[in-house]
Formats: sequence, structure tokens, C-alpha cells
Amino acid sequence: MAVESRAGTGTDQYLKGTRRLLGLGLVAGPFYLAVGIAQGLMREGFDFSRHALSHLANGPGGWMQTANFAITGILVLATAFGLARVLHTTSRAASGFLGAYGACILLAAFFPADPVDGFPPGTPAGMPTSISTLGLIHFILGMLGFICVTVSCFVTGRALSRRGTPDMARFSIASGGVIILGFFGGPFLGPAGILGIWIAVVAGWAWLGVVSAHLSRTLK
Repeated sequence: MAVESRAGTGTDQYLKGTRRLLGLGLVAGPFYLAVGIAQGLMREGFDFSRHALSHLANGPGGWMQTANFAITGILVLATAFGLARVLHTTSRAASGFLGAYGACILLAAFFPADPVDGFPPGTPAGMPTSISTLGLIHFILGMLGFICVTVSCFVTGRALSRRGTPDMARFSIASGGVIILGFFGGPFLGPAGILGIWIAVVAGWAWLGVVSAHLSRTLK
């Protein structure tokens, strides 16, 4: 079923603007992952099996990951405006929680995660015994961000179901389940806990890209 634009404003310019905003949802995930993974491959001491991309904000060159957070957060916020234009009559919460997710990513740029387990070089091996104020705020922002994007998945799924796209609705709801289980289930994986974070991150970006593409394609 095609998604309808706001009554009385269905001009070509409005539709093009909405598609541009939703198009940023296709860009955000690949941009964040490409910049982060490229850094991880180049930065000495970084190990994808032990470190999250957040830790790249530490040490020489850490400004690149800081910029990555800031730019990606802005892209997600813009996508949330696009989502609001499309789903405003069905679910304001979907765009609201997505916008909160973008805000968490943007704020995380100003509160870097602590150095951990040998990264950057010179950091003691193993997990730290304490956490700094900045590191704690980063962790809280990460937790809130994953909760917000999960809720956005669920309420977007409900909205898509009401609009007659059950397959997309199930995908959205399932994505939310994967994200929340990956993030909060990580600690139960022991040494492989970082895998849960990676699963949550990739699932979140995949969901945002697929849903953004779907809504853009059906907008008229």
C-alpha cells in the first residue's frame, strides 16, 4: 500500500524533500560502518574481536571517530524528520524515538568511551576496574540509544502493519528484537560479548536502511 503524503502539501517539492531525508537513512549506516571499520583496520592495537568502534575516539586520530559520531547523528536526526513526514498520521512515536536515537549518537561524540584492553597502545590489557565520568555518560547514551532505536522499530512495525505491509512490519519488529537482544545479551557471552554489540549495531543500521528505502519507494 502506498504511503500518502500530508494532506494539502503533496507537491513535487515536498515529496522530493521527503525522499532526500529518507535517503539519508540509507547513507547513515554504511557511512558509520565504513568510517569506523577503515579506522579499525588502520589503527594500531585495535582488535575487532575485543573493541567496539566507540573506542576509536581515543588516542591519536580519535577525532575521526568523534566526527563519525557527530555526522552520523545528524544523518539519523534528518531521517527522523523524513519518517515524521511519512508516518505522522500513523505513529508520531516512531520518528520521535528515531530522533532520540540520533541525538544519542550526536551527543556520544562529546563523551568518548574509555580506553580499554590494550587500545589505544599503552592502555593496560583487560577490562578497566573503574570508569570515568565521560565514559559513563557514553555508556548511558549508548544504552539509551539502543533502547530508543528498538522502540522505534517496534512502533514503526505497528504503523507499517496498519498501512497494509505485513512483511515490512514483521521485519521491523524482528529487527527491534535482534537489536535489544544483541546489546543486552552481550554480557552473557563472556569473552565474546563484543559480538552482541556488533550484532545490535549492524541490525540497527540494516533496519534503518531497509525501512527508509521502503518508505521512499512507496511515497506518492
